Amino acid sequence: MEDKVYVVYILTNKPHGSIYTGVTGRLLERFWEHKAKTKKGFAAKYNLDKLVHYEPYGDSELAILREKEIKGWRRKKKVRLIEADNPEWRDLSVGLLDRQ
Repeated sequence: MEDKVYVVYILTNKPHGSIYTGVTGRLLERFWEHKAKTKKGFAAKYNLDKLVHYEPYGDSELAILREKEIKGWRRKKKVRLIEADNPEWRDLSVGLLDRQ
């Protein structure tokens, strides 16, 4: 039996643009929803469909706690988190979605 992976992720519309933090247990499906804007909400309203940061977790509770932690941060700290591993703000979903 394969363990489920939960992912805390950050989306944007452009480098240093609006930021959305979310959590999902359906990684590829959720990113397709963001890209296609099939769900109404903040991410769709502001065209946030570029994945700039993600963190996998094996436990849903830990993932939710991390999402809440990041959502509580000021923007400057979120930007530092993104730029620590992705200084160019590349869309990381490209490689993930291509593997589907």
